[in-house]
Order: sequence, then C-alpha cells, then structure tokens
Amino acid sequence: LGYMATFPIPEELRLGNAIALGMKETCPECTMDVRWINTWHDPILEKEAAASLFDGGAQVVFTGADTPAVADVAQEKGKWGVTYDWFGSCKVERCLTAPYWIWGPVYAKIAQGVNDGTYQPGWDYFDADTGGLGLFGFMEGEELPAGVKELPPEVIEDVRTTLDQMLKGQFNRFDVFSGEILDNKGNVIVPAGEKMEQSDLDQFPPGAPGLECDYCMYWWADGITAELPTLGE
Repeated sequence: LGYMATFPIPEELRLGNAIALGMKETCPECTMDVRWINTWHDPILEKEAAASLFDGGAQVVFTGADTPAVADVAQEKGKWGVTYDWFGSCKVERCLTAPYWIWGPVYAKIAQGVNDGTYQPGWDYFDADTGGLGLFGFMEGEELPAGVKELPPEVIEDVRTTLDQMLKGQFNRFDVFSGEILDNKGNVIVPAGEKMEQSDLDQFPPGAPGLECDYCMYWWADGITAELPTLGE
C-alpha cells in the first residue's frame, strides 16, 4: 500500500496508522510506504507523489489530501486509489471509496443548541453514529464503486459489517487504536487491553504544546516502511 500524507501532524499520523492497522488485520504480509507533500492542496505535487508510490510497487494508494489525485493516477496506471473527505473525489472507476463528512446533521445539532440556549463552544468530536460521517459507496442509497464490485463478496461483507458497527456506535475511533499495537521498530506502543484516548490521538510526545498524553501520536505502526521526521525539523 501507499499513503500520501500532507504534514507530519497527529491528524495525518493517526490516519496513516489506522490504514496500517487495518492492513495488518487483513494482509499481515503487506507493507505500506509514505510520501509527504507538505501541503493541503497541490494537485500536481499530489499526482507526482501518488505516481512515485505506485511506481514503487503500491497497488492501492490512500491520501490525506482532499483532491482526487491518487484516484486519477490509479486510473492511469491500472492500480487503485482511496480518496478522502469528499465523496465527489471518488468518481473514476479505479477509486475504491472515500470516507467523507456529512455536515448537515452536525450543523443542525449546533443550530438547535444555539436556538435552545444550550450550546457550549469547544472541541466537538463525533464518530459515525452521529450521522456526520460516511463511507462512499457503502451508505444507504449509494451504489458500490465499480472497482469494489470486483472484490470477493466476503471482503465487501466484512466492510459492511464493520461500518454497521460504527454506525450503531459499537465500534469507534478508540476501538481502532486498541492494544496491542506495535510500532514499525517492534516497540509496544499500546499494551494489550488498553486503548488510546483523545489526548493520545491529538498530541505529539510529552514536552510538545498541548494536553498530556500516554501513547502520544508520533510513531508509525508495524508494517509501515517509512520513517518519521525528527520533531523540530
């Protein structure tokens, strides 16, 4: 696999690590390489990074940016892409899916709180059971992308089962990061029976600005062949 990441920040690290954890669950022998583009939006650079990953052997490339670049390059090279944040980025045949936001229910809840006088500003985290998140092609009323239809039925069913658990609140972001989790150097990051908390998902190691964290998000999971930049570089 390949992962085209924007910046080495917790948001992009936890996305890459979540991909790698799922990869090892379903394909223990697989590995994942990473390319940093250090921008949120540069379609030309994104296509170059995606091409580099495909040319390096990746069969599927994920992205942490919002454009369809990885899917477009996958289409050109006969490989597969998974886009991010926006279902409109997953339109070519070689795009497998895209996690995306569904802002309507989120804004409606905030507006209702303001109207009722109960709204409190602050960090608002929500999982799939809030109605604010979707997985393109797998939500009610959506048709499976063409490439997904070629997958074995048991693979599609596995995705549907996990998504159903997420939509029902039976599987959330903390369950994704439950131990035992090893980093790509063989160190135990999260012991068996433990789960990362929000401060862990959001923060760099101790000493960095922000909340204290126990399993701080500055590591690559087992199976990722890339290295992280040294903090401060």
